[in-house]
Amino acid sequence: MKTVKMLFWEVRRMFKEHPAQLIMLLSVLSPLAGLTLYKPASAETMLSMYLANPALAGGVVSGIMFGLLTVYELDRTVRNRVDVITDAVVSPMRTALMRLLTLLFMSLVMLLITTAVWCPVTLIKTGAVFDMTDHCLAYILFMGLSMPAAILAAAAAYQFTRRADLSLVLFAAFAGLSLTVWADDWQLCWLNPCVWALSDDFSNFRIFRSAAYMRMTWLTALAGIWVLSWLCIRQHGKGILGSLIFGSRRIYRPAAALLLIACSGAAYAAQPIVDHSNPDQTVMIFDKLPSPEGVTCTGREVRVYPDTDAGTVEGIATYLFRNTSGQARTAAFGINPGYKISAVKANGVDTPFSAGDYQEYNEALLEVTVPAEEEIELTVEYGGFPQEDNSLSTMQGRQEISGEYICLENADMAPRLINVSSEDGVIPVTVEITLPEHMTVIPFGTAEAERVSENGDGTAVWRYEDMGTGGILYAGDYIRQDIEAGGITVQFYYGRRHREVMEAAGAADAVKAVVDYCTEHYGRLSFGTGETLKLIQSRVSGGGYAADGASLLDEADFTAANLNDGGKGAVPGEVMIHELVHQWWGLANMFDISDDTSPWSAEGLTVYTTYRIVKELYGGEHAEKYYAEQWRRETDDHYLNYYVRHPEYLDTLPKDKKTEVLGSLTYVRQYCEMPLKILKAEKLVGGEEAMDKILHDLFNRELDPSYPYLTYQNFLDACGLREEDLDLA
Repeated sequence: MKTVKMLFWEVRRMFKEHPAQLIMLLSVLSPLAGLTLYKPASAETMLSMYLANPALAGGVVSGIMFGLLTVYELDRTVRNRVDVITDAVVSPMRTALMRLLTLLFMSLVMLLITTAVWCPVTLIKTGAVFDMTDHCLAYILFMGLSMPAAILAAAAAYQFTRRADLSLVLFAAFAGLSLTVWADDWQLCWLNPCVWALSDDFSNFRIFRSAAYMRMTWLTALAGIWVLSWLCIRQHGKGILGSLIFGSRRIYRPAAALLLIACSGAAYAAQPIVDHSNPDQTVMIFDKLPSPEGVTCTGREVRVYPDTDAGTVEGIATYLFRNTSGQARTAAFGINPGYKISAVKANGVDTPFSAGDYQEYNEALLEVTVPAEEEIELTVEYGGFPQEDNSLSTMQGRQEISGEYICLENADMAPRLINVSSEDGVIPVTVEITLPEHMTVIPFGTAEAERVSENGDGTAVWRYEDMGTGGILYAGDYIRQDIEAGGITVQFYYGRRHREVMEAAGAADAVKAVVDYCTEHYGRLSFGTGETLKLIQSRVSGGGYAADGASLLDEADFTAANLNDGGKGAVPGEVMIHELVHQWWGLANMFDISDDTSPWSAEGLTVYTTYRIVKELYGGEHAEKYYAEQWRRETDDHYLNYYVRHPEYLDTLPKDKKTEVLGSLTYVRQYCEMPLKILKAEKLVGGEEAMDKILHDLFNRELDPSYPYLTYQNFLDACGLREEDLDLA
């Protein structure tokens, strides 16, 4: 009872202190920094810009503020030279514990206030894609848990050193490591979680789980270090060692500290989020494994059962082998490193298997003994939490598994057969997946999924037939629009939460305009089936890709912010056109972007093609006003830029400022200067029809497999021009 009363008075006192009140005010205002100064989430989704960045910035600022407040409060008695008196009245260990609990309570109050205050701001800024669960989790994990971590770190530093100045230096160094050296290591950046994007249209539980795991690891470690420092609080005139011995008389105290630190170390080493693939991307050991003589695969069947609440996958994969060698052979599979193999049976009998520790390209090696029988039905039972590739650990979220979105790629869906093929090179596969009944299954390719049954428990079974040793499957809360364009049916899939944004942008009209125009002028996309093409909006992942029958559109290209980017179009529908044109210039024709100083990229031809489509739809005056005139203004200003005229001074700038300047210059070169050069080339080659013929031939050119990129020199040669012919200065 005495402890509770003491805690009550300590809380009451601290809330009346002017420094504490100032810290509380700054903490509530700290998310403002994420809208202006500190923007670690680089994706242009609405939740990245108006939820992740404010919450992350709030975590950094409030964490630092509470660290300063902690040192200030712990040093109070020493600073006022009354520590001898207070220590005689109340045990200094009890006082330290009371102040820690008070500071933690204050941080909780600040989290609740900040979350409530910023909720309407997030709602107004994000509009139709606002989600209360995302809002609360972001502020709890990105901001809220940084304050107790900072409190524990600062308190431990002070209790070890007993000096405010040295404590502040140690805390500043610890925070600085998180913001600089450790910023790209998702497990070490304790103050600023490594979050590059939040999805608007789908769930974000994967990145929230990652942030929660990192927070749990650090809070456990810092709690253990704090307990150890607590035992070192100076008592009875003893030094740090004597105080440690005195404070450790009750054995459970040092035992608790060591247990917390050990648990943290174990959690760090055994993290289930990211794999341990070989960082050398040039090594491809798995693909060089020898094929077992006399063994072929005649078909396979996969049954997948994702747990959308836990984010895990369970599955049973069946492979039909023919072994004509008369001997037992070894078949190799690639499996997601997060999965465990629970059983492998050949014709109903357990058969030996081994899963190695070596990993590459987000796969671990599974080797299975194929018995000497001629016909074998091999069944593999597997499951677990899919791990992400460590080379992309700063861009986590791709392998989201939830009731709103699922992406299963190759070894994430089922063990990928590595060293066994069929006699004719084609392995038929049947895939069955059980999902919540509101979700739509979309195989990435020519296959079409069919809903075959409902289970009566809110789930449904989907099935489709396909070919190959792997495969990619998307599923989510999708809306599908069928659009007749370019002589084909475009199946356009986008997230239900994005419906309002897509309708406002005139998505269906934009798709039709682009497909009709580009098919007529340049030709059909090579990855269409000839009759249909799936356009699938994916969760934000950093880009799209294409395969036979399907093309992926990154959701970041269709956010409300991107659709209102004046550099890509006057109205949202025109920005939609711009992004869809990338199906021709960017996916169907790739560009080498290794040279950031060159204006040549997919953007130049995409912006030019968008200009031509808009000119056809809305007239030449509209296209001239909102495109060509804007290009000229931006390019003229670009040529007057100090760093364009004196590039040698760029290297004298700080790294972050140099990156900012280069980004601005690259944008103008690609989005404004290059379209103007193409427009000039159009006049030099004889007009629009002549340019259309040139671009048609470039689009349909025979590719060099060793370097399949469309280069600036290819364009100049096709136009019969030299680079200096297109100078604008």
